Amino acid sequence: MINIILFGPPGSGKGTQAEFIIKQHALIHISTGDIFRKNIAQKTKLGKLASEFMNKGELVPDKLTIDLLESEIDNYSDANGFVFDGFPRTLAQADAFKNFLNGKKIPLSAVISLEVGEHELVSRLLKRGIDSGREDDKNTDIIRQRIQVYEKQTSILKTYYSNNLENNFFPINGERSIDIISEDIMQILSNY
Repeated sequence: MINIILFGPPGSGKGTQAEFIIKQHALIHISTGDIFRKNIAQKTKLGKLASEFMNKGELVPDKLTIDLLESEIDNYSDANGFVFDGFPRTLAQADAFKNFLNGKKIPLSAVISLEVGEHELVSRLLKRGIDSGREDDKNTDIIRQRIQVYEKQTSILKTYYSNNLENNFFPINGERSIDIISEDIMQILSNY
């Protein structure tokens, strides 16, 4: 079983690389952002709560996120493994997620961090907002707020995982071509 956390700031290419990984290794893609957007589109109670936070560029509270994630994982009891895209995002989530994985006897294989500068992120997200129609990607102020939230709350997970996983934390330059980044990731995963 291969279980990967793929993280980086909004617009770093997590979704693109996650799709490549799941095709190569037949893994299940777990994206909290996608799960929230699905619930928002379906106007579920969870979706309404999540949209209040997302529309302000804020993180959805940990308890709400973790409950949803646990429910989603339980839907795939015979999976080859998972790619966790954009989760965890805080130290509290990382600790709760570690406890959840340990309780389910799901090993964490690797953490891959896509490193991309703010100027490139803003440019990518504005383009994605035009292409996809996602409201949270159309406003520069909201985009910059999301990047700042990432820097304050999520980027500290680099230290957390590099200390806890020793040789299984991999920072990757995310400003190169999609294919080169994918090759780097495949090289990392060839060890599993």
